[in-house]
Amino acid sequence: LALNPWDVVLCVSGTIISCENAVVVVLICHSPAFRAPTFLLIGSLATADLLAGVGLLLHFAFVYFVPWEALSLLTVGLLVTSFTASVSSLLAITIDRYLSLCNALTYHSARTVTRTYIMLLLTWGASICYGLLPVMGWNCLEEPSACSVVRPLSRSHLALLCASLLAVFAALLQLYVQICRIVCRHAQQIAVQRHLLASSHCTRKGIATLAVTLGTFGCCWLPFAVYGLLGHGGSPALYAYATLLPAAHSSLLNPVIYAFRNRRVQRELWALCCGCLCPALPFPSRSPSDV
Repeated sequence: LALNPWDVVLCVSGTIISCENAVVVVLICHSPAFRAPTFLLIGSLATADLLAGVGLLLHFAFVYFVPWEALSLLTVGLLVTSFTASVSSLLAITIDRYLSLCNALTYHSARTVTRTYIMLLLTWGASICYGLLPVMGWNCLEEPSACSVVRPLSRSHLALLCASLLAVFAALLQLYVQICRIVCRHAQQIAVQRHLLASSHCTRKGIATLAVTLGTFGCCWLPFAVYGLLGHGGSPALYAYATLLPAAHSSLLNPVIYAFRNRRVQRELWALCCGCLCPALPFPSRSPSDV
């Protein structure tokens, strides 16, 4: 089989994704400071993205070195599970941040921990079910005319996945609009209490952060979701690769947005890498719900 440059790019991306998210998973598992509900959700996101990177590597290996149909189906199932869990974890993180703003006084309670575990259970339960569908027979291997733009997924299965992606994006958009309203209202109340007029900087910074978060998700996943709904199995493979690559790179950007920008993560990463040999850096404290 001739080597496809797009597959090489996806393989290299999978290697970087695996290494990057493995650091986050090890960091969260290693440090007892990351037992807060928000960090559990970030750990779920990193685990899903780590599995996505491993799935990209296995896909490349099974296509070019071990071309076995059964293994190919297992790889597709792993990729569907991991990417679905990644998107669902993003939704769970956004819900957690929205609830932390709405219920600030009762957020740090046993109820929040229980709710977090329920969201994790629903996230991974639904993702595993989505990933088992092609393995259990919902594929187009026996009926090539039913193939979607992503073989061996059938058109109906990919349509379900893409419709779910669009629904998640709509939910994220609605949640972020509500979060922006709450942030602006809180900033205005603080400014009134302190008799200040210059509270717009913090508000603009928060809104810009939310815009980057939502914009990254949209740029990565919307092209694939739209093409998956409108394309067909006879379309050139170039179009499928051109939309799959940004979707895969969402797993590359998630650790940067949700983990490495957090001051507590930076501090623990510094301590893990350098131990007691390096002086502590004066990282200012931030809330676990910060991006």
